[in-house]
Amino acid sequence: MAVVKCAIELGIADAIENNEGPMTLSELSSSLGCAPSSLYRIMRFLVHHSIFKEKPSSQGTTVYVQTALSRRLLKKGEKSMVGLLLFESSHVMMAPWHNLSSRVLNDNNSPFEGAHGDDIWKYALANPAHSKLIDDAMACDAKLVVPEIVEGCPEVFDGVKTLVDVGGGNGTTLQMLVKAFPCIQGINFDLPHVVSAAPESEGVQHVGGDFFQSVPKADAAFLMWVLHDWNDEECIQILKNCKEAIQSDKGKCNLSLLLPLDLHSDLRINNYEVNLYFSKAQYSNDASTCTLPCIVRMAAGYCMLFNVFYVQNQSSTSACSISSSGKTLYTWQDS
Repeated sequence: MAVVKCAIELGIADAIENNEGPMTLSELSSSLGCAPSSLYRIMRFLVHHSIFKEKPSSQGTTVYVQTALSRRLLKKGEKSMVGLLLFESSHVMMAPWHNLSSRVLNDNNSPFEGAHGDDIWKYALANPAHSKLIDDAMACDAKLVVPEIVEGCPEVFDGVKTLVDVGGGNGTTLQMLVKAFPCIQGINFDLPHVVSAAPESEGVQHVGGDFFQSVPKADAAFLMWVLHDWNDEECIQILKNCKEAIQSDKGKCNLSLLLPLDLHSDLRINNYEVNLYFSKAQYSNDASTCTLPCIVRMAAGYCMLFNVFYVQNQSSTSACSISSSGKTLYTWQDS
């Protein structure tokens, strides 16, 4: 992560992109204003991990070229992941990892609180720069995910005239959905200090509040990268509030999360499992059970799951079901 952050800060991908062609080490170091010997070590690491590629030029020298992955490190662009990478590699987010043993030993404080004295949400409220990092991270993720949703299942939004994005950050997701479906009036719902910094956008209304208390009324609710931050009981409260907000004759709740159902099919899933657990541990003291992303079934509606990122439950506290394309994937009953 540190080397990737270094590549972003140096602007390696931007330099090669602006050159409109491959660059030698000498050309790249001259463009970036750094020592060739130090840059070589960075590039060797990045090439080894297939982030950049090296190849021989017609003159017999080695040159560096972009890959699809390195283009994610461009500071501008619809597919840039710079916001997310800078957030995850920030000093604020890296410090709690040094307290991982305290979580394993069941320390009462989360690692984030141990490092910074408050949970991440209170910290963001007191530190606008970090709050912006969070918003930028979620925005660059939305730029990758939302087009896939729009292209892959546009029928989900049929008949939806008002859509509330619960925990919508700076409104990037709704901006893209409203652009794709102009008949939708978007309600971007997040904490007051978050929406106060959100840019104005045609077709999107910013509303501040607390989704544990209530959710603005709409035809449909949309949640992306929200439920993984909370325990099962808290998730159910959020989802019940979504249910209350949705008009009974049009009720839909669209849940967008980002990993396959088969948790054991790939090592990457296990890595996400660890990151998910620790992510929850950073944000919440009550993270003994990993969240099941679930949805309360609405009497006159349905729920659509784009991808469930973590299917594990250790409690049964409410009647919930998860469905995708009409197929029930998981249910639990009231205790």
